[in-house]
Amino acid sequence: MQNHLMKLNSDSFDKIKEGSKIIEVRLFDEKRKLIDLGDTITFQREPEKTKLLETSVIGLLRFNTFEDLINDHPTISFGSDNKEELLNTIRKYYSSEQEKQYGALGIRIKVK
Repeated sequence: MQNHLMKLNSDSFDKIKEGSKIIEVRLFDEKRKLIDLGDTITFQREPEKTKLLETSVIGLLRFNTFEDLINDHPTISFGSDNKEELLNTIRKYYSSEQEKQYGALGIRIKVK
């Protein structure tokens, strides 16, 4: 089992901490291909980077697009109640070119 360190904006960090967000969305890039079930992800809250949150990986959800991922799971699992708003937020971080190149990954997590 490995520990992975990932940066996370304050809104998502707080939602994971309080349990209202159980799926974190990332590109399925080289770094994320190293994640396995049972691994630990330590999230670092941005911008201050001093607050940490340890989670366990309990599911890996691989999809071609972020929209496919979101359509297959309740929007609330991603810490949102609005699908369009959620997709717009994801697009702030990842371009459509990156999405086409790597695909989408939903990481189902549980706070330790």
